[in-house]
Amino acid sequence: MCASSRFEHPLRAGVRATIRRALFALVLCLALAVPAISAQDADYEVVFSPRGNSLELVLKTISSARKSIRVAAYSFTSRPVAEALAEAYKRGVDVKLVADRAGNSDRNTVVAFLVGQGVPVRLYGDYASMHHKFMVIDGMHLQTGSYNYSVAAGNKNADNVLVLHDMPMMVEQYTAEWERIWDESLDVKAQY
Repeated sequence: MCASSRFEHPLRAGVRATIRRALFALVLCLALAVPAISAQDADYEVVFSPRGNSLELVLKTISSARKSIRVAAYSFTSRPVAEALAEAYKRGVDVKLVADRAGNSDRNTVVAFLVGQGVPVRLYGDYASMHHKFMVIDGMHLQTGSYNYSVAAGNKNADNVLVLHDMPMMVEQYTAEWERIWDESLDVKAQY
């Protein structure tokens, strides 16, 4: 029995070296596959709640839409956000929402309000929580962050809203995720 901690079995050393090479190759592949985005290259806006007005930035982002808005929402109780989405829909913007089923099934939620306004809405229930909180605007801009589209998000919680402008490669990834969960979700029918 060897008491020295410097004794190293040759097989273990070889395994560690192989793991190190594999990790280096993985990091290199990721670096080459995903272009780096620096803050100086990106046009962005960020607000932190409750000190900043996160709701105002979300509403500004919705009102900027000209073609489409794709929303993924976990907790959706904010009447101002729902009204802004309904207004966008009325002015001809293609608005669609997918929300977490557990938190948004009640017929008195703002989800029901949007359905009543004609906005296509689906509920997603394949996971314990569909915890996404993002909007894809016109296929070019992304609003994301910890901010739930809820009453408490803007004035009670410590949250953030980040809007990235003209980020087509990143938006493409979010759009693909949004389409996946939309395809796996169930339509909400108007109840009034």
